[in-house]
Amino acid sequence: MTERLRAILFDLDDTLLDWSGWSGDWEERDPELLGGLLAALQRNGRRVPALDTVLHEYQARTSLAWTSSAGSLRAPHLGDVLVESFAAAGMPRRELDRQFLLQAWPWAPYPGVACANDAPGVLQTLRENGIGIGLVTNSYQPMWLRDIELEQYGLLHFLAECRISSADVGWLKPHPRIFETALDCLGVMAQETIFVGDNVVADIGGAQNAGMRGILLGGQYNPVNMDESIKPDCHIQSLAELPAVLDDWYPEWRQ
Repeated sequence: MTERLRAILFDLDDTLLDWSGWSGDWEERDPELLGGLLAALQRNGRRVPALDTVLHEYQARTSLAWTSSAGSLRAPHLGDVLVESFAAAGMPRRELDRQFLLQAWPWAPYPGVACANDAPGVLQTLRENGIGIGLVTNSYQPMWLRDIELEQYGLLHFLAECRISSADVGWLKPHPRIFETALDCLGVMAQETIFVGDNVVADIGGAQNAGMRGILLGGQYNPVNMDESIKPDCHIQSLAELPAVLDDWYPEWRQ
């Protein structure tokens, strides 16, 4: 391989963050989050609907938003879901400011979720050798909310240059637009960039279609059970294996 390596983009969940310790249901925290938001609205002088009513509307609209995005790859946005949920629960739309709802959303890391063991060391090695680092996640939260987790896990400073959430871009991986946004953010070309993620279709297929090499992280790569048209450029079980792959592909990447 003769191209110069200038940047590596990472997925977030199950790549830089380890969700294996989370054993709960995705909807388990919804009453807590919505309850905190209702309390904030009340403190702001708003008359609010019952928690059960808002919870029903929120969960139904969240499910619909993700289902609808499957074919179009248009990204859902938490702020829109919240506005629609509270409006359907009876609050006047004139009282529903999307930015206020997002800022009052009591987001915090999920119990049991941790920073991937090898992430800080690998990111530090990349940074010391002049490699640009970015993050691209299919989150329906705006990136500044996910930054709360990155800050707590000690990863935010590694990703100061480029953090891309699908909610902010409007497109989900594997749509090329979200990858192109990240490349523009770092000022690099696709052929100079690698993507590392755990999802064969969204991460690997999406990155390869955008012109990057894709490294699949974790699990078993079995084309029979996956999209047979997508073949990762490399398959690793931990981020600790990444520098050795780079040594093989780009012998002069270390400064």
